[in-house]
Amino acid sequence: IQISDNWPGYSLDLFTYPQHYYGDLEYVLIPHGIIVDRTERLAKDIMQDIGDNDIVVLCVLKGGYKFCADLVEHIKNLSRNSERFISMKVDFVRLKSYHNDQSMQDMQIMGGDDLSKLTGKVSLLWFLLTVFFMFCKDIVGTGRTMKALLNNIEKYKPKMIKVASLLVKRTSRPDGYRPDYYGFEIPDLFVVGYALDYNEHFRDLNHICVINDHGKAKYRV
Repeated sequence: IQISDNWPGYSLDLFTYPQHYYGDLEYVLIPHGIIVDRTERLAKDIMQDIGDNDIVVLCVLKGGYKFCADLVEHIKNLSRNSERFISMKVDFVRLKSYHNDQSMQDMQIMGGDDLSKLTGKVSLLWFLLTVFFMFCKDIVGTGRTMKALLNNIEKYKPKMIKVASLLVKRTSRPDGYRPDYYGFEIPDLFVVGYALDYNEHFRDLNHICVINDHGKAKYRV
C-alpha cells in the first residue's frame, strides 16, 4: 500500500490515544485497524510462499517487536485453521552499528541463540524499517546495516531468508533495497507509535502518527 506525499492523514479527533501525548502529534498516518488488516494479509502471503517449511523468526528489537508479535500470531491462526501445520521458533536480536554518533566498521549482533542453528532452516526476519534508522538517519547507511545483517545470516547457510517490514520510507537517496514483504510505503516522515519511538516515548501508541515540533522538543534528550 503506497501512501502519497500529499496524503493529509487522519484528524487526531477521530481516534483515542494516550492523553499524555496530547499536543505532541500532528496527525494519524495509519490507524491501528488498518495496520492489523494489512498485517493479516502479509501473513497470508507468507503462508503461501513458504510451503511446508518450518520457520525460525528473528525479530530485531526494539521497534520490531509489535509487528513481529502480531504477524506471528496471524500466521499461527492461519496454520491452525488449515491442513498444513507450520512449526515456528521466535528469537530476538539487537543490532549495533554505531558507538555514540560514530559509525563502527563492523556491525554487532547482540542477543539471540547460536545462529548456527539456522543452517538448513527457513529464516524470516521481521523488521520495521524505522528500526534501521535508529543507527543512522541516512538512508544509505541504513542499506549498509541491512546488507551487513543479511551477509552475517547467510554465512550459516539457511535454506531460505525472507525479510518482512511494516514500513518502507520513500527518500531522495534510495539504497536500492526492498524487503520481500512490506505493509506500507510512506513519505519520508518521522513517525511514531506501534512500537516506533522517539527517545523511548510513543511505543504505547497504537496508531502510527507523525510527531510535531512540540513533541520533538518535549522529549528531546
